[in-house]
Amino acid sequence: MNPTRPSKPPVRFANAEEIDPFQLLLDLHDHAVARTPESGLADVLAELPLSAAMVSWCTRWQTSTIHTAPQAGADLTDIAEATGLDASDVVRRWRRWADVQTRLDIGGRPSVDPVRVRAIERRPGLGVVR
Repeated sequence: MNPTRPSKPPVRFANAEEIDPFQLLLDLHDHAVARTPESGLADVLAELPLSAAMVSWCTRWQTSTIHTAPQAGADLTDIAEATGLDASDVVRRWRRWADVQTRLDIGGRPSVDPVRVRAIERRPGLGVVR
């Protein structure tokens, strides 16, 4: 494990969520490699917040990448196949993310340009699936 980090993993999701995602992945790996079939309840419960925080990070990144994919020329089928999600799930996740990002005010501007969101919605597939 990283000598600058405590050797004991966080015991709560809120603690694990504060860790840089790259360090979190390393910590999760180190913890999983050290765990044995004889590991007790404390070891198993220590791994849960690390893995839950990693899932949280990846889920947030996925929707941002889903937003970028159509701008790079991907269609809904490409995105669904790349993510392993149904097309309706891709659209649902992206719309939920885009709704929040277009309402998020950063220095008087939305986090994501609503014009780009509307352009993506007009693409075949993304505007149809609800």
